[in-house]
Amino acid sequence: MDYIVTHNTDACRFEILMDDGQISYLDYDETEVGLVFAHTYVPKAFEGRGVAASLVKFGLEYAQKMNIPITPSCPYVVAYIKRHPEYEQLVK
Repeated sequence: MDYIVTHNTDACRFEILMDDGQISYLDYDETEVGLVFAHTYVPKAFEGRGVAASLVKFGLEYAQKMNIPITPSCPYVVAYIKRHPEYEQLVK
């Protein structure tokens, strides 16, 4: 399924508004050396549907487009990058 991911710069996170009104997100911290991808949250009712993967892919593509290095502190982001080595060059 395709999800619409938005970048909420005020909250420092990438978000998907779920069809029941809940929000899934990947939050990050901005540092002097780049973005720290800190935490991925998906409501239980939506787990296993590719929501987290959509969030992480969007975040990584954003960092790639903006030429911003990332530090993955979220275990899901670490696992995603291992499965998608094309994003390894972003990790600093």
